[in-house]
Order: sequence, then structure tokens, then C-alpha cells
Amino acid sequence: MSDSAAEPLAEAPYRAEAPLWMPEGLVPTWDFLATYPIVLSLIVMVVGIGVAVIGRGLVLTWGNKLISRTSPDLGTRLLRIVANVAALMVVYIALVLAIQVLGLSERAEQTLIRILLSLLILRLIKSAMRASHIGLEILSRVRDRYEIVEERTLPLFDLVMTILIIGAAAYALLMVWDINPTAWLASAGVIGIAVGFAARDTLANLFAGFFIIADSPYKLGDYIVLDSGDRGEVTKVGIRSTRLLTRDDVEITVPNSEMATSKIYNESGGRWVKFRIRIKVGVAYGSDVDEVVELLERVASNHDTVCKDPTPRVRMRGFGDSSLDFELLCWVDHPVQRGVVTHELYMKIYKELGKAGIEIPFPQRDVWVRDGGEVRLSDSRANAAFDDQ
Repeated sequence: MSDSAAEPLAEAPYRAEAPLWMPEGLVPTWDFLATYPIVLSLIVMVVGIGVAVIGRGLVLTWGNKLISRTSPDLGTRLLRIVANVAALMVVYIALVLAIQVLGLSERAEQTLIRILLSLLILRLIKSAMRASHIGLEILSRVRDRYEIVEERTLPLFDLVMTILIIGAAAYALLMVWDINPTAWLASAGVIGIAVGFAARDTLANLFAGFFIIADSPYKLGDYIVLDSGDRGEVTKVGIRSTRLLTRDDVEITVPNSEMATSKIYNESGGRWVKFRIRIKVGVAYGSDVDEVVELLERVASNHDTVCKDPTPRVRMRGFGDSSLDFELLCWVDHPVQRGVVTHELYMKIYKELGKAGIEIPFPQRDVWVRDGGEVRLSDSRANAAFDDQ
């Protein structure tokens, strides 16, 4: 037996086979490059990234022409997410193919592919949550078909979609790494019981957040007043807390468990968002009551901010100790306008009453002085004005 026959056969270099979907004209080129795995891997990655970029551009170009005219802004955002996901999938396939042509060991190759797949799933979670939120906004605008999806219920549906997406992604990650989810679910049940006792207040806020979003006693933009006297605009209705922006530009965070059990005055509630202003006015006895009513209604109707529908109205409320008591009722479009409009109406009413010669009465006191057993009136009648505010 010759020495050459005794020597072990040298291993042939690894050569990746051409994919089945590759055109026959490119197979010889592939076979030639397969003798240089690193070069072939780099070419595959570059070609894959190039195809992803070109494909993304084509999807955006042609997709913008097909977007519905009802929601072009939301449609563009959703189309961009779809294009990014499509490009991401192409890049992932190219990277997997580039790893396979390197001729690594099976264990190293599977580990790299699992890492890439895990990164892909994490990236898809973010895209899916953004797409679900945009989709819900689109559905909320199509009120004739999907009345249940409204602005006030968006946080609830958004939360449900987030939980479903994260749950599905967690299950997919466990399957990618060949981890049995049954044992994890059992452990999660035991941990959940312990966490439930340790975080009772947090869970109470979470459940209260669900009920608030579902029942919707208030929504974003509403002006509400709490039992504590705090008043502000609702800027965020979260799962754990509700945030209010006061007129002092101070943000108040209130736990949902307190919001669910306290009395809330929603100034933006009712048939419309408009807010009613009450202006109390007292005139002297002997005044022409018809003239007073006409003057107050005219002042309110001529104000630019006061709503024309409903029309301003005046009601006489009774006979006071020193005045005839009237009340001007008018509306403004938003509760935030209450303070400045009230100020302007009081100023205008005071000027108009003065021009009309209608007296605004004020309390009077007679001061009696006892001097040497005699009681006499000192300084005739002394008038003293008191501030009722």
C-alpha cells in the first residue's frame, strides 16, 4: 500500500449550495463565490440590505397613492410602519442566509440565528404596538361603523392590544430558545400571588384605571373638580393614575383608586362642553326691573366670548335686605374661559348700570352714641360698604 493511500483523505472545503429559488443564470456565480465564504456572506448582506432599501422606497411610493383620503396623516404613519417591517424582514432573511454560507458549526449557526430572531421579535413588538395604536385611531374616526371605538375608549383598547402583543412576543421568544413555557407559567402563578399581596395599592389603581376607562366619567380635555377642591384639565388618563393641569400650570397626579371612590364634578360634562357662568347682581329698591333685565341681557349678548346658543338669560332671585337680587346666566365654549369672562362681564355691568343711573346698594349702619345717659345719633347716618366676597 502506497504512502498516499495510507494518509487520511483531506476534508473538502465547505461550499454552500445555491438556494432553490435562485435563477439558474446566477447559479454558476454562486458556485464560484461559494469557495470564498466570507466574501459571499458579505455580498449576500449587501444585496439584502440594498433590496430592503429599494423595496421600502417602492412600498412608500406606491402606497401613498392608495391611502384613503379620510385619514391621510394616520395612513401615512401606518404605511411607514408596514414598509419598515417589510424591509426588516428582508434584512433578517439576508443575514440568516449570510450566516449559513459561512459554514459555521451547527451549534454556532443556530445560536446566531436565534439571536437574530430574538432581536427581530423585539423590534416587531415596538412596530406592532405603534401600528395597533394608529389602527385604533383610524377606527375611532369611522364612527358610522365602529361606534365602540371612540376617543374615550382608545386607552382601554390600546392597553388590551399591548398586553396581547407582549404576551405573544414573550411566548415566541420562549419557543425560539426551546424553553418550555408551562413551567414558567406555573412559576408566574406563584409569584403573582405574592406580588398581589405585596402590591395591593398598585393593583387597586390598575383595576380602578380599567373601570375609569370603561365607564368614562371624564375624558381627556375635560375640566373636573375634586372633593379636595382641586380643579384642572384632564391631560392623561393612565392605568395607574390620572393627571390634572390646574390653572396655575401645576400638574397634579391622582391615583385612580382615589378617583374611583371620590365625587367628581365634571364641568365639561352634560349635553355639551359649554360651561355656564352665573353673575349675581343687586340693584336698589325702586329700580325699573324690566330695564335691569334688558341691560344685563344686552351686556352678555354683546360680549364676543359668550355663546349665542343658548342665549343669555336673566332671572330675578328674590328680595334682599337692601337690594333686588338678579342673576345673569350665560355660557362660554370652554370651562377655562370662566374666569376672564366673569371678570369682563362684572366690569361691563358696573359701567352700564352707572350710565343708566341704576344704583347698586350697599349695607348701611346707624351709629348711636350713649353720652351722659342720653342716646343721640352720631354723625347722622354713617354708610359703610362691606365686601361680600
